[in-house]
Amino acid sequence: MAKQLKAPISPWRFRAVVAGLLVLAAMLLLRTLTLQVLDVDRGYEFLQGQGNARTIRSEVIPAHRGMISDRNGEPLAVSTPVASIWANPQELAKQKDGWPRLAASLDMSVAELSRRLKRYANSQFMYLRRHLAPQDAKAILALKVPGVYLQREYRRFYPAGEVTSHLLGFTNIDDVGQEGLELAYDRWLNGRPGRKRVLKDLYGNIIREIDAGEEASPGKDVQLSIDLRLQYLAYRELKAALKRTGAKAGSVVILDSQSGEVLAMVNQPSYNPNNRSRLKPSALRNRAVIDMFEPGSTVKPITLVAALESGRYEPETEINTHPGYIKVGPKLLEDHRNYGVLTVSEVLKKSSQVGTTKIALSLDEQEVWRVFQRFGFGRSTGSGFPGESSGVLPNRPNWRAIERATLSFGYGMTVTNLQLAQAYAVFANNGVFQPVSLLKRQQPAERKQLVSPQIARQMVAMLEGVTEPGGTATRAQVDAYRVAGKTGTSHKAEAGGYAEDRYFSLFAGLAPASNPRIVAVVAIDEPSGDYFGGLVAAPVFSNVVADALRLMNIAPDNVESAPPPADVKVGDAAA
Repeated sequence: MAKQLKAPISPWRFRAVVAGLLVLAAMLLLRTLTLQVLDVDRGYEFLQGQGNARTIRSEVIPAHRGMISDRNGEPLAVSTPVASIWANPQELAKQKDGWPRLAASLDMSVAELSRRLKRYANSQFMYLRRHLAPQDAKAILALKVPGVYLQREYRRFYPAGEVTSHLLGFTNIDDVGQEGLELAYDRWLNGRPGRKRVLKDLYGNIIREIDAGEEASPGKDVQLSIDLRLQYLAYRELKAALKRTGAKAGSVVILDSQSGEVLAMVNQPSYNPNNRSRLKPSALRNRAVIDMFEPGSTVKPITLVAALESGRYEPETEINTHPGYIKVGPKLLEDHRNYGVLTVSEVLKKSSQVGTTKIALSLDEQEVWRVFQRFGFGRSTGSGFPGESSGVLPNRPNWRAIERATLSFGYGMTVTNLQLAQAYAVFANNGVFQPVSLLKRQQPAERKQLVSPQIARQMVAMLEGVTEPGGTATRAQVDAYRVAGKTGTSHKAEAGGYAEDRYFSLFAGLAPASNPRIVAVVAIDEPSGDYFGGLVAAPVFSNVVADALRLMNIAPDNVESAPPPADVKVGDAAA
């Protein structure tokens, strides 16, 4: 077989290939010389820029939210550092071999992880798990799955839990206020995040910080007027009262009568803001400032202010309540029994509907309304709490007699617990009105003389009689202290009229009566069994105020009523 001869290689083609290779080598050499020798600065910038584009990232520096504290500096809401795990879906989608390990560490199925990646397929960011403990986040990052990264954040924590939940509210997962004072002061509490440049490795781990960049600006702190010690005491007593009476709900407000500051505000039922997995919407309301109710006999003292101001009545003026009932239009208004002739003070002490009605109908038809309006009913207290109710104080050009009568003892109008406390603070403060505050005051608020000091003192004396033997509120008494206040029991309104078996039980009072420092209002919603304010709400007032007076180191003003020491017999003490 003849050998196949190879065609000779054309010399020009060979030379062309060699020349091309030499040109490429020369270009590479020239580029190297340009970057490394001829134009060092420019070359360095180019290489550095390319490197930086692959390793340097801009990181957000989270700003922690301002702290909320009580009047003594005790923390009520603080921000704690947590870690969140996020991913770049476009990177993670290419790492299917790492999905099983990642899904297991996130406590989810591979199918769920796959669905989430498909949902965010066109994005470069998605959260995998937020607000983890640092050690849990570190364990996930240790898997070294490409496309998975860590982000530092803050989470709100409430040390007092459900005791302050209605007042403080809470934030969402992005640390934005959603309820309560967290919402009201969100702009004040919210910080401004900063930014910094960092060097990261292939797995997204920070190797070092390049520069501080823009520093984060933390949120501003808020100091409340609340005394956490009193808050705990009031919460404990209210919770026990609801358990004892089988009531549906309740609230307690305690004011400092001298400054107008709210010292405690508690509600039941409550919730734990640190764990809202089983939260019921009905438990969210701060009933003390949002729920409205007809105050019943607790506003009779204010009706009597109108009577005293008219000049036609004095505390000892006699009112004939015989035969124990009075007919006003088609309506029959009754007392518990025929009290006969009562003084104005005794009308309040016995909570006589007949006596109150006769006094109200004897006055100008707008007179009682004007006093109620002066005391702040029908308008917001200005506390700044989100969703605060203004209550309802109807105003009519022409009042029917029955409307004037029922208004005088608290029907046909609605108030909030906080409004009622603010009104009673006028009596405690020698007739001076000042707005309430949920923030600790750095200077006194604007004050206004609402009623004369003489009438205010007369009303305190009359209210003190309500808590003495023969009055409706003997269970409001506090050992070693003189207290003054008024009971209230109102039927709850329903479609077509008033319910026969559903009540609001109330007590509003102040202590010590000789020089009032504390005003407290207790509202119990739908107690079962006993429902009179003197039986249901007054004992709560007694327990709460007794602890509050001692905690505030307020000297007793009725030492004669103090019980003997536990180790001394009554007979020995008397001897």
